[in-house]
Amino acid sequence: MKPFLDNDFLLETNTAKELYSSSAVKMPIIDYHCHLSPKQIAENKNFKNLTELWLYGDHYKWRAMRTNGVSEKYCTGDATDWEKFEAWAKTVPHTLRNPLYHWTHMELKIFFGYNGILNGDTAKEVWDLANDKLKMNHFTPQGLLEMMNVEVVCTTDDPIDSLVYHKQIAASTCKTKVFPTWRPDKAMAVEDAEAFNVYIDKLAAVSEIKISTFNDLLNALEVRHDFFASLGCKLSDHGIEEFYAEHYTGEEIQTSFFKIRSGIELDLLEIRKFKSAMLYELGVMDNDKGWAQQFHYGALRNNNTRLLSQLGPDTGFDSIHDVNGAAAMSKFLNRLDIENKLTKTIIYNLNPSQNEVVATMIGNFQDGIIPGKIQFGSGWWFLDQKIGMENQMNALSSLGLLSRFIGMLTDSRSFLSFPRHEYFRRILCNLLGNDVENGLINKDMDLLNKMVQDICYYNAKNYFNFN
Repeated sequence: MKPFLDNDFLLETNTAKELYSSSAVKMPIIDYHCHLSPKQIAENKNFKNLTELWLYGDHYKWRAMRTNGVSEKYCTGDATDWEKFEAWAKTVPHTLRNPLYHWTHMELKIFFGYNGILNGDTAKEVWDLANDKLKMNHFTPQGLLEMMNVEVVCTTDDPIDSLVYHKQIAASTCKTKVFPTWRPDKAMAVEDAEAFNVYIDKLAAVSEIKISTFNDLLNALEVRHDFFASLGCKLSDHGIEEFYAEHYTGEEIQTSFFKIRSGIELDLLEIRKFKSAMLYELGVMDNDKGWAQQFHYGALRNNNTRLLSQLGPDTGFDSIHDVNGAAAMSKFLNRLDIENKLTKTIIYNLNPSQNEVVATMIGNFQDGIIPGKIQFGSGWWFLDQKIGMENQMNALSSLGLLSRFIGMLTDSRSFLSFPRHEYFRRILCNLLGNDVENGLINKDMDLLNKMVQDICYYNAKNYFNFN
């Protein structure tokens, strides 16, 4: 029987172990999509305790705790940090076969040297051990990034953000490069006229452009787009339920813009046409600067409206959507391609039934110039676990080129989430190792080692070309 979380964790063959130890483990991390706080990185302060570092904002853990019968008081409520941690510790034994069980113990082992099992009985031991270490100088946000050999971090930022903390980081001695990512979701969120108008007024103020027409909106966004580029931004990101590619005219979009600026709610078709126009125009902006555009699609968000009203978004009430977006995705990408405006593109699906859809779609729009120009993004959110990662890589392998894959990201708000890259790398090496041992691919270790190194690091480094 193999011990839990030993040096060969997730590595089932000698070839897998060799690939991991000789290639994957030494590669730096390029975390090109996450939700880390630039403010915390810039200020670089020690965390008060393990709960502040590990549980604040972690809706993965909150979902598990609620399912385990833990009161909201111990998730997002007014319980003390120790009480919240103890509640999580008591939940951990119930997470067997959930990726949280793996991640929890990997993070405790890698960052704090704890080799035991977290539960109600060991909670105080782990709490004291971690909190003592968090007082050390190298357990700051920048220190944790350095500890994990993180070369680049791309945060997620709204076009109206001042990016003041990115400026502070760039001027500091931080060894990790931290770049903003352009996330313009609110600029196309016309389903709520009141909220949209509040946002557009803020955009007008920060861009110093009076926004009276749809073209004014695009000009204001272009000003902010330029500003993001000046601070090293190389990516956009879009959180969409589905791709939008309705036929529309410029007159229709202008009319819709006038209506919503007058406080008149748009009907469903008007909303879809406006979103279609915005996605296209934003794609053109990204292409003109040579950015990569990311699309995270297939989430059905804020299902529990009662708790949404109490706790707000991103608190653990989202799920997988069953929307079928193949035709619209094709139409959207094709329009940009016809006009020679299709930039590097990464598509992440949340519904695993869409794996083969995305894996085949990306092959339609490769340009024969940029290797892997159109990417099938790594297993995202509910799919960033062992089975989800394996299924994503198997679909990509069968229908495209796994060797050109740009690899893993954390998509996390926690500075302790970087072991997810190790998790991914072990799974990648195990897939390849099993194929070698089963005679499915040749044991050319030079080729295999290069492939592992490329997927873990070099493909992303060359794809994004961060300065």
